[in-house]
Amino acid sequence: MFRRQFIPLFFAVRTIRTHKMRTALALLGVVIGVFAVVVVTALGEGVKGFILGQVESFGADVIQVEVKVPNTTIMSSENATSRAQGTQITTLTVKDGAAIKKLLNVAGAYAGTIGQERATYGSVGKRISLFGTGADVTLVDENAKLESGRFFTEEEDDSLAKIVVLGSETKETFFGGSDAVGELITLKGEKYRVIGVLAPRGAAAFFNLDTFTYVPVQTLQKKILGVDYVQFVSVKMADATREAETVADIVALLRKRHNITDLNKDDFAVTSTKEAQKILGDVLGSLSILLLALTAVSLVVGGVGIMNVMYVSVSERTAEIGLRKAVGATSRSILQQFLYEALIITLFGGLIGIILGMLLTLALSALFASLGFALPLRFSLQSFLLGAGFSMVVGVVFGLAPAYRASRLTPMEALRRD
Repeated sequence: MFRRQFIPLFFAVRTIRTHKMRTALALLGVVIGVFAVVVVTALGEGVKGFILGQVESFGADVIQVEVKVPNTTIMSSENATSRAQGTQITTLTVKDGAAIKKLLNVAGAYAGTIGQERATYGSVGKRISLFGTGADVTLVDENAKLESGRFFTEEEDDSLAKIVVLGSETKETFFGGSDAVGELITLKGEKYRVIGVLAPRGAAAFFNLDTFTYVPVQTLQKKILGVDYVQFVSVKMADATREAETVADIVALLRKRHNITDLNKDDFAVTSTKEAQKILGDVLGSLSILLLALTAVSLVVGGVGIMNVMYVSVSERTAEIGLRKAVGATSRSILQQFLYEALIITLFGGLIGIILGMLLTLALSALFASLGFALPLRFSLQSFLLGAGFSMVVGVVFGLAPAYRASRLTPMEALRRD
């Protein structure tokens, strides 16, 4: 029994070793295809983990209220396109944030908006990002920690105090190693006193928060931007298990305050961290599948190459097939021999592709780390199984037709063709 299985394998290995160039060409397509599958899988999982981690960094007990275009959803292309084209939603206000703060199960909330302005200190001038927030920002965002000084109060926000809290990189830009607390910087022609400096925290949700300058939201609105609306309200829950109830309370409150009776006319969206992670996870998962499907096309091309090589091999070896059948080889034995050839080629091609994909994954992970991006790419079991599985399927599917054709040749037909 073992000998009957060994003979086709022996002939398959001998043929592969004899036709090295032809084997290498067939191997190359599989290597490229499996390599692409492994790298795309690792990149997809890495990016997904990175983005979900960035969302989670804001806290699992946080709810975000954002403005949106009516008759759209917050994640829709219609909303994104309208906002990109300059559509402004001006209905969300600081008073909305104050009203949300009074709801049950709300431990803290602040209305916020973002802008830019040129700042100067002495001879140093730079356009900086301004983050207008309420006094509850350090309560809602637990990662916003002070390195020195203090944060502004609710009374200072209400009185339009001209004060700022600098991000660590902004502080370095203007003051270097000197103490910044108590110093004055100029924004839009007016002096603003530095009352605090935040500890370094890096990037979150693709924003480098160390470059932000925190300003009381009403000061930013009325003294710098000249607006009376905000872009979002961040809410911290007292009990994260009551998320659905809290979201429903916020939605009901804002609909009442904005006089909305038609649910499609909502000019805001309320999203919890968990819901945002689920939405992003579904979107990124679908995108990964699409990229994987597109990448798999290269494996199909490699499989077609194997099939063509095997067909050529069958044509060139009709005499060998006829001779083997004449001395007793069965159709099954011939079928096995050619299938073994296809499987060995794809097996080695898959193995080489997996190794190359793993090496590139490690290299990209090290590169991202050196550039300061927390984007760890890991060679996972899923990557290995996908690479190995794809290569074996390609070997069987595209090797079957030539193998079957070879097995159907009769001794007389094979010898006559030769």
